[in-house]
Amino acid sequence: MQTLPFSKIRSFLLVIAFIVLVGGTGYYFGERKASISIGKDKRVVINTEIPNNENVDFSLFWDVWAKLNRYYIDPDKIDIQKLVFGAISGMVNAVDDPYTSFFTPKENKEFKEDLGGQFEGIGAQLGIKEGRVIIVTPLKGNPAEKAGLKPNDFILRVNGEDTTGWSVPQAVAKIRGPRGTNVTLTVYHENDGAPIDITLVRATIVVPSVTSWIKTIPEITEIQGATESASFRGNTDMIAYLSLSRFGDHTNEDWDKAVSEIAANKAGALRGLILDLRNNPGGYLEGSVYIASEFIKNGVVVSQVNSDGTRQEYPVDRKGKLLNIPIVVLINKGSASAAEIVAGALKDYKRATIVGETSFGKGSVQTPFELKQGAGVHITTGKWLLPLGDSISEKGVTPDVIVSLSSDATATSDGQLAKAIEVLLQH
Repeated sequence: MQTLPFSKIRSFLLVIAFIVLVGGTGYYFGERKASISIGKDKRVVINTEIPNNENVDFSLFWDVWAKLNRYYIDPDKIDIQKLVFGAISGMVNAVDDPYTSFFTPKENKEFKEDLGGQFEGIGAQLGIKEGRVIIVTPLKGNPAEKAGLKPNDFILRVNGEDTTGWSVPQAVAKIRGPRGTNVTLTVYHENDGAPIDITLVRATIVVPSVTSWIKTIPEITEIQGATESASFRGNTDMIAYLSLSRFGDHTNEDWDKAVSEIAANKAGALRGLILDLRNNPGGYLEGSVYIASEFIKNGVVVSQVNSDGTRQEYPVDRKGKLLNIPIVVLINKGSASAAEIVAGALKDYKRATIVGETSFGKGSVQTPFELKQGAGVHITTGKWLLPLGDSISEKGVTPDVIVSLSSDATATSDGQLAKAIEVLLQH
């Protein structure tokens, strides 16, 4: 029998001890359904909440994690927190749904500011189409609109960075910034031959939810240069106008104030009302039901089919003040989400005539979940159906009267608004 030196015996025993220790640790964590991660200070953190699916094997993930931290040439440049956020974003993006998104704490804060109506950036609602970042809506009077950006414009690069594969939060994070600073977008306009570079100066974006006025037709300057208004420009009927820019935090209270003025002072003298939902990217579902209830006496405004197979109906939730006034609703390619619910419901109940262009087609429901450290995730948990059962997703709402806005339209030649007034005068 061969006798081993003490040093080798010691080494052998250490190896055996290590194997037992690791195996025992693995068994311990396995029995308790635990996982291991790395904290921001690079210390090991044991997390005991893992998916119920015990067949998930995270060994490849940890293998790559270890190799990246061991072999990357500039280890000081590795931000552990960014690795964690990046891993989560990759997992969420793998669902291949542009509306299911992970928000870092910074992105989550910016999203809430957007719904609140004030932020710094270029003033545009972004989306994803064909895997690329697009403009859903340029907000009126802000840098994006002034620079000529339009709904469905593709943003190919931001400051020279290719946007292929970006999520909406990633695009927002790159495009937003302090007011007074520049951002250069490489943009492809629909039907143009080649993309162009547009440099914008960021600004503080303050967007009121509701804009309203009551005017006689000769006082409506927006249509005075439109050829569509030539036949009725001298008509002295009075028109009410309500424009919704979003369904956000203060929309309902702003709406109530504008509607009260119309209902109390002018309703009897009005020929009708134009509800302008153009370039409205949506917002809160409850807001769409609240607004639709202003015009519909009873019935279901929208139904939600959930991921668990259940169906939830959202009926008219109050008695509106404008239940009998004639209405024309304006929509375009930038009308999305909650704006499409309102337009679609009014169309299905034959409560309004819809004028403009087919809307964006965003008919899915995102449930927001607040996470640790101020992060958040929005997960598509259902789809919306209009009162007659049609889905909005990818199809949008088709107008009763289709009118495209001319590319050379000016502040006094709004052909869509002119057509809406023409239709209203026929009631």
